[in-house]
Amino acid sequence: MSVRPLVIIPDSRLRLISEPLVRVDAKVRALVEDMFETMYDAPGIGLAAIQIGVPERVVTIDTAREGEERSPLALINPEIVTASEELSVYQEGCLSIPEYYEDVERPARVTVRFMDLNGEMQEIEADGLLATCVQHEIDHLNGVLFIDHISKLKRDRVVKRFTKVAKEKEREAGA
Repeated sequence: MSVRPLVIIPDSRLRLISEPLVRVDAKVRALVEDMFETMYDAPGIGLAAIQIGVPERVVTIDTAREGEERSPLALINPEIVTASEELSVYQEGCLSIPEYYEDVERPARVTVRFMDLNGEMQEIEADGLLATCVQHEIDHLNGVLFIDHISKLKRDRVVKRFTKVAKEKEREAGA
């Protein structure tokens, strides 16, 4: 197990559509272990494989609060099969957009079908924070970021800010 470096905007890999997996094997399980370690280290409550540069449809989630027992959830090839008409708003952040938070409106409840680490198909119903987190991470698998759900003006500002930071880091590395 190891903590892997996070992919940060404006890295174009975050816009890739991740590939589905055919089976769960030792390589996938090792990826999931690294994802959990990276997610907990960050710290975060969700991580899509593309956020560590792996364009595969794998998500890790743990919405347990600090001081609560961990409840890790790994989703392989997750897909939302139903979403409520009722909406809820949560302030979202993203490990690939550090220290930036905005209110995002999403369906309040979703049903998600996925493969577990044994390669078995599962289905869960999620609401509250878990529903928001699942939708956020599945968006990543489809090349969508949470800032795509906010106004164009706010999105353009945050992308510009992170692009400037990335260019400064490149200049420093080349100096």
